[in-house]
Amino acid sequence: MKIGYDAKRIFHNTTGLGNYSRDLVRIMAHYYPDNQYYLYNPKNPKVKRLKIQPNMLVKQPESFFFKAFPSLWRSKFILKDLQRDNIEIFHGLSAELPAGIEKTPVKAVVTIHDLIFQRFPELYKPIDRKIYYKKFLSAVQNATQVVAISEQTKNDIIQFGNLAPEQIKVIYQGCHQVFKESYSSDEKQEVKQKYNLPDEYILNVGTLEPRKNALSIVQAIKDTNYPLVLVGRKTPYARHIEKYILENHMQEQVIFLEGMSLKELALIYQSARMLVYPSFFEGFGIPIIEALYSKIPVITNKNGVFPEAAGPYSYYINDVNNPAEIRKKIDEVWTNNNDENIRKSYEFVQRFNDDKIASQWMNLYQNVLYRK
Repeated sequence: MKIGYDAKRIFHNTTGLGNYSRDLVRIMAHYYPDNQYYLYNPKNPKVKRLKIQPNMLVKQPESFFFKAFPSLWRSKFILKDLQRDNIEIFHGLSAELPAGIEKTPVKAVVTIHDLIFQRFPELYKPIDRKIYYKKFLSAVQNATQVVAISEQTKNDIIQFGNLAPEQIKVIYQGCHQVFKESYSSDEKQEVKQKYNLPDEYILNVGTLEPRKNALSIVQAIKDTNYPLVLVGRKTPYARHIEKYILENHMQEQVIFLEGMSLKELALIYQSARMLVYPSFFEGFGIPIIEALYSKIPVITNKNGVFPEAAGPYSYYINDVNNPAEIRKKIDEVWTNNNDENIRKSYEFVQRFNDDKIASQWMNLYQNVLYRK
């Protein structure tokens, strides 16, 4: 089978969509090596986190014109390349498909991660919302198969895309193998020393933006001795967090980190006492999975998608806007023995293992390929 992928995120994104795309291609190439995987990258790569295997082929625009206008190639004229390469299935990994793909022999699969721009329109510029919604509608209306990364996202597609439930397949995402490895005490100590981390700390991972709600964690640990490590790219929202920290003399209590390797991040997870993840809304919430594989407790939002990712043995907050409730859960997890819940959560997270996810994708591709 020849499968093509929209590889923009693979080679140009270091966070959620990039990790999802790289992991999917990686596990498919590993578990189903007889297929050929074509990675259509619109321009020279900036991110080199995917090890290219013999059954992967990276394709870029060949003409001078499309090298100069890569977005135009990716959005439409890539279709000529797909047909010339005899691609049987093209997979849009981030809610987009080339215009007109439904008029070609190529079967189209599209992954929809979330519709946050519809759920929280105030977080986006009006023109951006219109563009995202137009691309989303075009993709779900013209795909041979629509895939959601969670039941939450499936419900949103039904609501905002006017699709029937039977038109959408849910396939969860996993996480990189690096978070599933066991590391030595020396390795953990080394990363703590490198980043000047305390022996014990609360961890939060994710871009520092309003939706992720990291400020509520900082407010929750005010007047405590709990150290907090915030890992993620800063946006203007981070200034609100820094202002609160300064006003409340918490500079020694809260540590900001970004830019470490995946292995270093895995070591930071495994050295933490817990992950606190009070996000308002996610398509899935991959840091939760990374934490469960790292065998640390998770405190997260009771509403939305989060129980799908965190399972029945994590700790839940009814109101993530309430720092007092977050503080109460932190106290509970910090002081209690959580070994049994950690063990059960680790058993729960095995459903997101690579082999299981790869098998679901292979079944889907085969069904799509032979669909009339």
